[in-house]
Amino acid sequence: MLKDRFYYQDAYLKNFTAKIIHRGEDEKGRPYIVLDNTAFYPTGGGQPHDTGTIDEVHVLDVEEVDGEIRHFLEVAIPSEGFVEGVLNWERRFDHMQQHAGQHILTAAFVELFGFPTVSFHLGKGVVSIDLDVDNVSADQLEAVEKLANDIILENRPIETKWDPTEDELAQFSLRKQLTVTDEIRLVIIPGFDFNGCGGTHPSSTGQVGLIKILSTEKQKGQVRVHFVCGGRVLQQLQRKHEELSVASRLLSAPEDGVAVAIEKLLIANHSLEKSLEEAKGSLLEFESNALLTNRSGRIIKAAFSDRTVQELQKLARMLVTDDDSIIALLVAENEEKLQFVAARGAAVWTSMKEVSSAVLPLINGKGGGNDAFVQGGGERSMAGEEFLGKMVEFVGE
Repeated sequence: MLKDRFYYQDAYLKNFTAKIIHRGEDEKGRPYIVLDNTAFYPTGGGQPHDTGTIDEVHVLDVEEVDGEIRHFLEVAIPSEGFVEGVLNWERRFDHMQQHAGQHILTAAFVELFGFPTVSFHLGKGVVSIDLDVDNVSADQLEAVEKLANDIILENRPIETKWDPTEDELAQFSLRKQLTVTDEIRLVIIPGFDFNGCGGTHPSSTGQVGLIKILSTEKQKGQVRVHFVCGGRVLQQLQRKHEELSVASRLLSAPEDGVAVAIEKLLIANHSLEKSLEEAKGSLLEFESNALLTNRSGRIIKAAFSDRTVQELQKLARMLVTDDDSIIALLVAENEEKLQFVAARGAAVWTSMKEVSSAVLPLINGKGGGNDAFVQGGGERSMAGEEFLGKMVEFVGE
């Protein structure tokens, strides 16, 4: 029976002795053994499996398959008869904290706002629940977090009850409908939460330590809430403190002044970006004037290195605006690709789309635009000057 499994009899059991029933390999060739009982919790109900050792061989995974619990091992063990299992207790207790914290947080959302949880994920670093609502405000998150931590501070017992009768079930306000009809296991925080659950939990809410909501995001009409509990709160605090210390040193500002220093830096950076754009605009105007002054015919052509297609577009527009009788052909070599722009003045009737269609196959490229202005790009299969020459050949001097 489920309730006879060691991890249900005593969630704090760290090592145990059990008998090997049989051994085997799965379709991936992973060796496993099945024991007559186990303290290793198998993956299920949103809670990851336990790890540890069996006769000093690492247990990498634990799964329940066809009613038996398979302990997947790093290597097959030669042991027969009885073996000694030792849990990775730090991992187990972390999972107990996170799972119990999820019960408390979920119940707090229901208690305060009637927001139901529809799914739960216990990740390596962060835990999440999905709420069946469109939006959750910052004030609501703050209120829920406070209630959850109040329940933790009250150190209420966390109880389990197996196979309650129908009359007993009627006395509990279950958060969600039970998915099983036999071997029912209720996890109860008296006066606060009643829930069918097969996971492992500490014996009291106080052992959850603390709950901290980290962030939220919208997921297909629902809200996903990311949070951590217990020891993970300290890990998050340490990580954020280290990041804040680094930022403080880089900004030469005290830690409580980092936000102000960043705001000043952003303002200065915005001003620099604006000045840089103005300088680029002036440079393009200078280049445009130089190209127009030095032209020898109706075609103005130029090849560049490491120029963005946006810069080519701006320069081409300047050229044909200043002189509506010209055609501007501009090419840039950028890393592993060639990019180009072809533009005509208002007094010119040559189709730039035809120019693009003619030269794009040379570089296995793609482009877009209209008869007056096109841009495109492709493989850097030839030098920019050579490609420019092909464009000039098509247009004709």
